[in-house]
Amino acid sequence: MKKITSQAILVTCILCVSLPSFAGNKDRSGQAGATELLINPWGQSTGLMGQNSSYVTGVEAMKSNIAGLAFVNKFEVGASYTDYLSGSNIGISNIGIGFKAGEAGVIGVNVMSMNFGDIDVTNYNNPSGGIGTYNPQFYNISVGYAKEFSNSIYAGVATTLVQEQINNIHATGACFEAGIQYITGKRDNFHFGITLRNVGTNMRFSGDGFSGSFDNTNNTNASYTINRYTPAEKFEMPTYLNFGVSYDFYFDEGRMSGDSGAVPKHKLTVMGNFTSNSFNNDYLGGGLEYSFHNMFMIRGAYRYEKNIGDAALATTFYTGYSFGGTVKVPVSSKGQKMAIDYSYRPTQRPANGVHTVSLRFML
Repeated sequence: MKKITSQAILVTCILCVSLPSFAGNKDRSGQAGATELLINPWGQSTGLMGQNSSYVTGVEAMKSNIAGLAFVNKFEVGASYTDYLSGSNIGISNIGIGFKAGEAGVIGVNVMSMNFGDIDVTNYNNPSGGIGTYNPQFYNISVGYAKEFSNSIYAGVATTLVQEQINNIHATGACFEAGIQYITGKRDNFHFGITLRNVGTNMRFSGDGFSGSFDNTNNTNASYTINRYTPAEKFEMPTYLNFGVSYDFYFDEGRMSGDSGAVPKHKLTVMGNFTSNSFNNDYLGGGLEYSFHNMFMIRGAYRYEKNIGDAALATTFYTGYSFGGTVKVPVSSKGQKMAIDYSYRPTQRPANGVHTVSLRFML
């Protein structure tokens, strides 16, 4: 009875907190700020367009469904780099760690940084630049906690500090997320996940960039200087609610029967996913992932949103498709493993595509 009650409380809390995300007005599309919070920097998840929220595990769950952090066995560390719109000089660096704190659960930290390269400084008198450069800096620092509540229920929460700096203008904010994963089936091969992300404070840009001195002459030809400060409007964060479901098909079920620890030789995971965005079009899609001996994986997915195939009306530069693969190998006889992930997401405007590579160590 205690087990059923705790599961019911967890599910109820997630659903109650999630209700406001359905109130998003699509007329406000594109009006949210801090949209880097929508970027997933990990190679495994992006190979599926982020649609593996129902079974994502380890440190990369901190950018998808925080509940999956609970699957860290002892210690996991990973790093990734994304070549965003290849050739645009935009790079995304990311590092994450997770460690198990005994029976209390798993604690994780993730740091993501965006580099936009050097941009020419321009002003009223120098519209073509030539007076120097600046480099915008975007940082997201997340701290999360997840726990296994039963053999079927995993849940977690996290908070993210958002920092954006553009020359002499900056903005700071904080947001929160919560997630849950439910696993059942004969071989724990049915997965369901729900997560609410980016619920946080309003943000506002401020700094010396909004102030300036101006010379003014009145009707008596008297000149004087005006110091003016123009405040910026507040903006909200891109909140969204995500539902994911997946099912694992084992092609060698007979060989595995009777051995609970057997690793499937061939496994095919089929998934579906729906995302309700407060400031963007909703997402609906699915994907496939094939695993051989849990060492080699290939994956692909398609995510649909309104007008995605219309170059004139689409609000995204993605085509909706994504592809990727993973090589996971043991590095010791104690079960420690290393994984290399790669993903590619083609884009339509510009058609440079997004490449992501990540390296993970499960210790």
